[in-house]
Amino acid sequence: MLGPNIIYLIPIVGAVAVFAIFMPIKTWIDSQRKEREAFYKAETFRRITEASGEGAKEAIELMREESRMERIKQYEGLKLGGLICVAVGIGLTILLRAMSGDARITLVGLIPGLIGVAMLVYVYALAGHWEQGPKD
Repeated sequence: MLGPNIIYLIPIVGAVAVFAIFMPIKTWIDSQRKEREAFYKAETFRRITEASGEGAKEAIELMREESRMERIKQYEGLKLGGLICVAVGIGLTILLRAMSGDARITLVGLIPGLIGVAMLVYVYALAGHWEQGPKD
């Protein structure tokens, strides 16, 4: 007889089983989606270039726009990540100050806060002006 400790074992086994099943399926679905998107993109570019004499220019312009949108998406992600890190740093500083009362311990909250500041400085000052587009 396993005893009353079996109650603690059931959620652990369930969580491991769900994780072991979910992750491979999610990975497979993502790879299928990416393959399908790449196929449709290639087909679209092929049809645009075959359609007219201006098709090549349109395809290049479409590729530039996609590249620009991807950069915008990256920069927006960095902005959000930086703001989250700054907020975590402030919250951690306040929490550690309230719990310990020692000012030296609260300096630990500067670590995520400064990481967030570095991300924001990169996006706004060092990454360049992505909204202006390529310089021809």
